[in-house]
Amino acid sequence: MPILPPPSADAALVWFRRDLRDYDHAALYRALKSARRVYCAFVFDRPILDPLPRDDRRVEFIHGSVAELDAALRAQGGGLIVRHGDAATEIPRLAAALGAGAVFANRDYEPAAIARDARVAAELAESGIAFGATKDQVVFDGDEVLTQGGAPFSVFTPYKNAWLKRLAAPGGDFYLRPYPTEGAGFGILAAPPAELDSPLPSLADLGFAPTNLADLKVLPGMAGARARLADFLPRLARYKALRDFPGVKGVSYLSVHLRFGTLSIRELAGLAWRDGGEGAQAWLNELIWRDFYFMILARHPRVVGACFRPEYDALAWDEGPDAEERFAAWCAGRTGYPLVDAAQRQLNQTGYMHNRLRMVSASFLTKDLGIDWRRGEAYFAEQLIDFDLAANNGGWQWAASTGCDAQPYFRIFNPVTQSEKFDPEGHFIRRYVPELAAVPIKHLHAPWTMGPLVQEACGVKIGRDYPAPVVDHASAREATLARFAKVRGTEPDGQG
Repeated sequence: MPILPPPSADAALVWFRRDLRDYDHAALYRALKSARRVYCAFVFDRPILDPLPRDDRRVEFIHGSVAELDAALRAQGGGLIVRHGDAATEIPRLAAALGAGAVFANRDYEPAAIARDARVAAELAESGIAFGATKDQVVFDGDEVLTQGGAPFSVFTPYKNAWLKRLAAPGGDFYLRPYPTEGAGFGILAAPPAELDSPLPSLADLGFAPTNLADLKVLPGMAGARARLADFLPRLARYKALRDFPGVKGVSYLSVHLRFGTLSIRELAGLAWRDGGEGAQAWLNELIWRDFYFMILARHPRVVGACFRPEYDALAWDEGPDAEERFAAWCAGRTGYPLVDAAQRQLNQTGYMHNRLRMVSASFLTKDLGIDWRRGEAYFAEQLIDFDLAANNGGWQWAASTGCDAQPYFRIFNPVTQSEKFDPEGHFIRRYVPELAAVPIKHLHAPWTMGPLVQEACGVKIGRDYPAPVVDHASAREATLARFAKVRGTEPDGQG
């Protein structure tokens, strides 16, 4: 990337992307320190948006967040110049029209975004305009956390230890300090010029329709992030104890705000780091996983569509009509395994799935149904409001045992025991699989074990009101061991 301009530049443009806030914002801070006038822009990027379904919850969340950010910037004398088009074209055009000497943005780690930013930088350079991308959405990136041999990590635990060691070193708290955009001390936010200013396009203008975000009580923007964080902090001490149980309010529900940058990762990591309690440490561990998967994606972009462990690209996944029927049943939450079905229905109805259930559902698709992890990854990418390529890819490859530091292929989640362990009273299952509401707890996790009289008493006939299992777990487990053994050249007992 071209070198950033010295603090004598007259005007700069800040390009907001997945960082929809006006505080603790690296690119905005650097622009304010480098130029006298700072303009702000956001592009509803058509190459990203056009393939999406017209009722995509993410677009409504982004739209609401952009509206709030625009209002916040205008209250400070600035405002967003909003465009709907190809960002690779719109940003250079805006920079030239504004007479900007530089465009500032926060770094993105996805291969498509890296390629887009390279095109933008090249076009800007032809006009003598610098482009600078800076770290903002992670605590550490690049070469900041490496092995003692100077190589990137591929196993999480040593990465985490090095990550924590870097933070604990003298001066390490620097990485958690906020960027004081409110007191940058040089430039000012400039209002959009009248000829470039226009009202924020509506969802309809963008070609999208409202969704059920309001009914789900998902509030976009910085205000939504603040409300979620305020709700979570009193529960932080119990996070470790409750985080695996989808039927209780144990997790933070902040993932969508991290995804779109309506709050700062430095703020969250700093809160957990300074707290130091058991719950806070467990939560910080999850934030480190997030950094880890961003690092893996940046270092190994081939994981988009390929196994991190190349030898597993040879795995023979099930295909054909039977596999298609099983995949459709999984998508719809009609597999006959209540916890898996409840998880899928939560995803379909809300755009969210509890983290423990993401592992259970992914394991079921790949190791019980024998279906390629890439198909499940793509389905999650369509449905999740907090979809993040790095975490989604990393999580799916972990569950499928094809990724870095993955679940060993011979450790296969039993969907019934997972259900008994993490939804012991069946509260989550009964919420999302209401046809099983009257089933006694002794049968709820494996309802096909009910005899005819119990089924009649519960008003649930297996195979009519609720499906019989689409696969036998014990048989599926043996098929998975054989699938991996064939590639590994070992006996299918998991010990070779």
